[in-house]
Amino acid sequence: MTSLGFSSGLAALLFIAACSKPAEPEPTPAPTPAPAAPSSGSKPASVSPSDIAYTVPGAWQSVPTTSQMRKASFKIPRADGDGEDGDLSVSQASGGVDGNVQRWAGQFGNATPKKESRTPNGLKVTVVELTGTYAGMGGASKDHYMLLGAVVEGTGDQLHFFKLVGPEKTVTAAKKDFDAFVASFHAK
Repeated sequence: MTSLGFSSGLAALLFIAACSKPAEPEPTPAPTPAPAAPSSGSKPASVSPSDIAYTVPGAWQSVPTTSQMRKASFKIPRADGDGEDGDLSVSQASGGVDGNVQRWAGQFGNATPKKESRTPNGLKVTVVELTGTYAGMGGASKDHYMLLGAVVEGTGDQLHFFKLVGPEKTVTAAKKDFDAFVASFHAK
C-alpha cells in the first residue's frame, strides 16, 4: 500500500467514523429568570387561578392546599397573643357575587358585611369584611374572628375568591398586606 493509498484509506475511515458518530445534543436554552420581586419584600405568586395573577406579600407563606377546591393556600402569621395563624384560600367557582358574600356572612352568624368595589388593573373586585363568631365549613365556632375577602369577576359567571380568615387581631394586622395583595391583581 502506498502512502497515497494509506492516506485515502485513513481519510475514508475518518469520514465513516464522523458520519456514524451520534450528533451532539442541541444546547438547552437557559431558563427565563422569574421577574424580580418588588422591593417591598413581596414575591411573585407561584400558583394562581386560571386567568388572574397576583403578588403575594413576603410575610405570607405558601402551604399545601387542603382540598381540591383550593387553587392555593397561604398561612398568615399570627399576631401577638393570638392562638392561630390566619388562612388565605384561593378558589374559583361560578355563581353571583352577592350570593357568595351572603354565604360568607352566614359563616359569621349572618353578620352584615362591609363591601367595597375596587378596580385594580381594570378588574372588577368586591372586597368584603366580616367580624364576629366564625363557624365556617363544619368547624367549631370561634369567637373574635375576622374575614377579609376579595371576589374577582372573571369571564362569564366565573368568580375568583381570595378569602382570609383568622383571629381578629391577626387579620387586622394583615389588612395592609391584604390591600396591597388585592391591588396587585391583574389579568394574565
